[in-house]
Amino acid sequence: MPYSPMPLQLDTVRLALRQWTESDIDAHRVLVAERGGGMPSVEDNRRMIEDQRTASSLTGIALLPVIRRDGGDFIGYCGLTVGRASIDEPEIAFELFRHVHGQGYATEAASAVLDAAIATGRSRLWSTVRPWNAPSFRVLEKLGFQRDHVSSDDRGELVWLARSLP
Repeated sequence: MPYSPMPLQLDTVRLALRQWTESDIDAHRVLVAERGGGMPSVEDNRRMIEDQRTASSLTGIALLPVIRRDGGDFIGYCGLTVGRASIDEPEIAFELFRHVHGQGYATEAASAVLDAAIATGRSRLWSTVRPWNAPSFRVLEKLGFQRDHVSSDDRGELVWLARSLP
């Protein structure tokens, strides 16, 4: 692997990003259900966590649970993933519970992940966002991402944003 692995523990002033644990399953199921389309089963969610661990060991990048340091509660996830991009130029991704939107947590978590991505030696990151997702666009713009192009998938339009890394 030509890149350094991403740390699996990132700490900010208010947040801790760390590896997935069994205790994250129930909260993550509720987060997924917030998207609409129902709640995944415990087994499906456990499989997702195992898939994340396996992918991380193969790629050296990870999506990490976001935990508030003051309360210890799971509020979402943030990290790097191959997603629609590549191992050389992965996607930064984040999803937080709606009740914590507007408090700067996504920007804080994504900023820590951006620093971690820089430390791996990569030269560019991507993010894909649905056109209706104004909060995600604001977070990414604060981090220096710029719109690159638009594509479509079976769920509609995707806006691709990119950021060159130092």
